[in-house]
Amino acid sequence: MKPPGLVSRRSVLAGAAACTVGTGPRAAGAQELEPIEQATTPNDSTFIARAYRERHEASARGDQSYGAVVVRDGRILGKAGSRVVRDRDPTSHAEMLAIRDALKRTGHADLKGAVLYSSSRACPMCEAAAYFAGIARMVHGRARDDDGAPQLRRC
Repeated sequence: MKPPGLVSRRSVLAGAAACTVGTGPRAAGAQELEPIEQATTPNDSTFIARAYRERHEASARGDQSYGAVVVRDGRILGKAGSRVVRDRDPTSHAEMLAIRDALKRTGHADLKGAVLYSSSRACPMCEAAAYFAGIARMVHGRARDDDGAPQLRRC
């Protein structure tokens, strides 16, 4: 028998499941982060331009010149430039960081239906991350090459 005033683990989990993620001013469970400036004309061209802006900012910081944004329903959910040099971390690719940023901001465990826009074609590591995050399609480069849905490639 539990002491009065204590709640059971089951009731806490049931209450958490009843929360609707993604409603209100920010998603439940999402971290408080600097707001992302949204595109006034949401389309492939503006989202690729935004990935290139992230690329330029990474290069200006002395890092590798790669940038990426994650978009769903015409809204940028996450963004990043490469931080491989700054963080001394070979996994800090722009695509990986943009996916992580989008997951933090949404409070979701996946990004189903989202599009990953990047300044260059995603490497196998980033494509696998996009696959596991539920990214629907990947677009890269100034020509906006559509790579389709990410694939999990076996070596």
